Amino acid sequence: MDGGPVNGRASCRRGNPGKMANPTGTPSRRLTVFVLLTWLTTLAAPPVILARWRSTRLTELANPAVQAQWTEFREAMRGQTDRSGPVQRKVPKSVEPPELVWLRDYFWLAVAAWVVLGGVLGGFLALIVLGVAGGRGAPPPRRAPDGPAPSGPGANGPKPRP
Repeated sequence: MDGGPVNGRASCRRGNPGKMANPTGTPSRRLTVFVLLTWLTTLAAPPVILARWRSTRLTELANPAVQAQWTEFREAMRGQTDRSGPVQRKVPKSVEPPELVWLRDYFWLAVAAWVVLGGVLGGFLALIVLGVAGGRGAPPPRRAPDGPAPSGPGANGPKPRP
């Protein structure tokens, strides 16, 4: 482009010579695809990573030594419940370590919560980004009609009656 007007519009927008403003006000296809892929990756990556970590962690938690440590911890808490002090200790109700219970019983609930909450929040953020990127900006200044604007008494309407 030569930097001159194109179809009655200047080819320069906000100090970017040679770049034509998007006249339709919609973001480019490349930006839309990038935002969509970023949103989907952000939505899918944490559950996949958590699922891989879950499988290795469940095998570690199946070790009898981990169960013995949890039982020992519960016994220590039971011994501290009778003491009077600033903090009243409570014995955990679960006979299994909480991490094992969470990973085994509540994993899919955590994934569903991530997909719903992260999906909605990420979706709105994507819409905001695309809306800002596709905005039309400020309208061009208005020009006077075919000649100078009338001035003087009676130029803007009928003369007042005496």
